[in-house]
Amino acid sequence: MNNEVFNEVDLPLEDLSAIGLIAEGRIKLEEADRKALLSGRRTQMLKLENLEYADIKIASLNAKISLVPGVDGKPELMIHPTYLRSTAPEYLSEKEAWALETGDQLTLEKEIVDGNGKKKRVLIEFDPETNQFLETDEEKVQAPDEINGHPLTPEQKAKFSRGKEVEVPDGTKVQYTATNRNGIRSNRLMLIASIVFDGGISYLLFHGIKALVGQKHDAASSELSEGYKETVQKMQEQQGKEPAPVLDLSGDTKMRTFNRRSR
Repeated sequence: MNNEVFNEVDLPLEDLSAIGLIAEGRIKLEEADRKALLSGRRTQMLKLENLEYADIKIASLNAKISLVPGVDGKPELMIHPTYLRSTAPEYLSEKEAWALETGDQLTLEKEIVDGNGKKKRVLIEFDPETNQFLETDEEKVQAPDEINGHPLTPEQKAKFSRGKEVEVPDGTKVQYTATNRNGIRSNRLMLIASIVFDGGISYLLFHGIKALVGQKHDAASSELSEGYKETVQKMQEQQGKEPAPVLDLSGDTKMRTFNRRSR
């Protein structure tokens, strides 16, 4: 869920500085954006100013950024502005691409053959902020073991990895997404996810979560369920009542992007 695919020491500081994200030797990113980068996902939309990148000078640009493995294995910086024209992956039909672009279809599953000739199942989404299609390898999405103290069944974990909505007994609904930095949507503003790691339990606290697509946070979204409260107590006991870290809920996710097709 929070597996980091890049080491912080390998961050391309020179490239980050060139797009105005380094000041006084420090990276000017929120913690959630930094973790998104290290986990192979995109940040939220950022306002980049005084860019000097690839011999191009730009006064201001709104874009998301991400990291991809370079030829030497070290991360390379990718910039994702909002595209006016884009091209959908060739394995999508016109009807499928249009359904994703308009929001009639939130996700699509496809079996494709990668560059090494290996078949794999991928989850396709459309990011309206950048007008790009995102492709996620389903095997790389790690589902939580619990939500607000409620264990997920193997079937629910499989659904989560496939981008399907999952609901636990306290009414909390969650859904994986590659379109935001946290990798999750929910009908609640706050929730706690748990994972079993090295024989122990790690608790991940989320707040300010984006609503499920096509839905709004309802009146109950700000109410804390009993499961949430009980899990907070367990988390505080485990951490000696120290503040819980705000981390993201997504696996070792690698994404390819495709430009939106013009119409």
